[in-house]
Amino acid sequence: MQFNGFTKKTIEFLKDLKNNNTKVWFEDHRYIWENEIRKPTEAFVCEMGETLQIIDPNINFEPKVGKSLFKIYADVRFRKDKTPIKSKIGMIFYKGNTHRMQSSSFYLHFDKDQYFIATGIRNFKPELLATYREYIKNETKRVQLHHILEDIKSKGYNIVEPKYKRLPKGFDKDDKYIYLALYGAMYGYQTFDIDDAFFSFDLATRSFQIYDNMKELYFWLYDMTISAKK
Repeated sequence: MQFNGFTKKTIEFLKDLKNNNTKVWFEDHRYIWENEIRKPTEAFVCEMGETLQIIDPNINFEPKVGKSLFKIYADVRFRKDKTPIKSKIGMIFYKGNTHRMQSSSFYLHFDKDQYFIATGIRNFKPELLATYREYIKNETKRVQLHHILEDIKSKGYNIVEPKYKRLPKGFDKDDKYIYLALYGAMYGYQTFDIDDAFFSFDLATRSFQIYDNMKELYFWLYDMTISAKK
């Protein structure tokens, strides 16, 4: 299936889901989800995954749940929001053999109002946070990351905000790039209101351009993730 954008019915379904978020309603309308969300997301994954091989021939992508796609049913055990069906649809393309959410990645998600295109790692779990902090103790790596982030911002993109206010142990508070030690994630992103691009192949074109503009962060983070294994 060729990716030609999502449809107005995609957004209509997500709006209806917002007001009818139950398993019974979803199963009664699953045929809409299959045609208007599942099939085009699978097509997007195939299209974008093959295109991203220009940047990284070894990138991981597969149009399956647990690979580049996410489950539609939410795990409400760990969420304040107890609605059972996810109203945000995500796709991920990642590098390496670690868990996809702890891997350097290109990412896209959308809901009824907006879509979000990002490159990086959206949350450092404790083990990866420790790896990140150890990695940036190296001055060369620290300076590299600073310049990568400045380049991303100069292109008009956003950087995730630092998570911590207190400096972790082992860092010099007078270091020029000490702000990097306060992050609990590392990614660049841009958010768009649902627009004409969303309903056409332009979504793939726009996404790839953003990913390409942030590829240095993607490779820096991959090198960081494997540093502890060397």
